[in-house]
Amino acid sequence: MLAAQGWVDAIAMGKEITELLVQARTGQPEQLSAVFESLYPELRRLAASRLGGGELTITPTVLVHELFLRATTGDPLSVTDRKHFFVAAAQAMRWIVVDHARRRGADKRGGGMIAITLDESLAGGDAADTTVLALHEGLETLAQINPQQRQVVELHYFAGLKFAEIAELLECSERTVHREWERARAFLHALLSDA
Repeated sequence: MLAAQGWVDAIAMGKEITELLVQARTGQPEQLSAVFESLYPELRRLAASRLGGGELTITPTVLVHELFLRATTGDPLSVTDRKHFFVAAAQAMRWIVVDHARRRGADKRGGGMIAITLDESLAGGDAADTTVLALHEGLETLAQINPQQRQVVELHYFAGLKFAEIAELLECSERTVHREWERARAFLHALLSDA
């Protein structure tokens, strides 16, 4: 009985989110704030799973707030429903993390105004930044070959979604998502190993 109620609540929330997104697209951009407010716990969970404690200078809260700022400023967000919103959020999280890694890299090469002496506690961020940038370049190459595989990687790695959630979002079987993930991983591993 409780599981059935959970599904009913999820469907109702999905419809509410879709209505708010339609209103935001049709001249009521303040409704996008209501979407973020409703989905904040889920977005924060996704951001936390993406960062996984490996990134020392960006937190899940900062990532979600940056996502909100990017979505609510500039051109109106043109997403149609909850599914489309999470796909767009995964792509935006990817770009935010990549931009952050690039800025940190630029700062290390003298782009920052303050000189800092590195110690052992700061060394861990370098590998994370390098990995994010290398993965980003690999995803750009993968997008030209197989856009669906790139999307699976974005949703799983950058948004932290499980295969069942990705299958629901992409409207395909979980087995297909798993297969695309394995192929994308093999491609990226080979590409990054050659670099």
